[in-house]
Amino acid sequence: MKNILELENINKKYEQGSETITVLDDVSMSVKPGEFGAILGPSGSGKSTLLSIIGALTNPTAGEVRLNGRNVHYLSKKEQTNLRLEEIGFIFQGANLVPFLTVEEQLQLIGKLIHQKNQITKYAEDLLAHLGLTDRSSHYPEQLSGGEQQRVAIARALMNQPNLILADEPTASLDRDRGKSVVNLLANETRKRNIAAIMVTHDEAMIENCDWVYQM
Repeated sequence: MKNILELENINKKYEQGSETITVLDDVSMSVKPGEFGAILGPSGSGKSTLLSIIGALTNPTAGEVRLNGRNVHYLSKKEQTNLRLEEIGFIFQGANLVPFLTVEEQLQLIGKLIHQKNQITKYAEDLLAHLGLTDRSSHYPEQLSGGEQQRVAIARALMNQPNLILADEPTASLDRDRGKSVVNLLANETRKRNIAAIMVTHDEAMIENCDWVYQM
């Protein structure tokens, strides 16, 4: 089975005065379709930096990131922007929902950004129904619980029908039970859609449903 994502000898270094700070040192991994993996480690271990490099938000000092065979850091800035819009779904520590948009409008916005021409509303409605959010479709973020907000964030990440989902501490603002519920939902969607997903977390309780764990 062909890998969706491949990392080869990723390094990231920063110059701080006369000192060189090594954040990542020869990180290599691969992710196949249907795999839900975790990058586990304490704060400051480089987890979010690695996720940022995978998502073409930060350039590595050395090494290659290939998404479906393409080296994402050989692409132009415009091509990287299109890659993020069309092939990657992002989920953040906070849901980062737009406060003045309803739940359904949050998803429709993604459809408009990637120029989905047909049935944006229908696909958004189907996603919300699938994730148990139909009765919240006309609500604003402030009217939702933390768990509901993160479910909306997952729906939004799926709206562009991505090949890869990157989730940066998606349960940090939730209690243990709601956090596990969100992780299980993300894992199930990854396997059902046969895509790849990577979650960054510092909480070992959240990795039970992962196919693999990379510890930093």
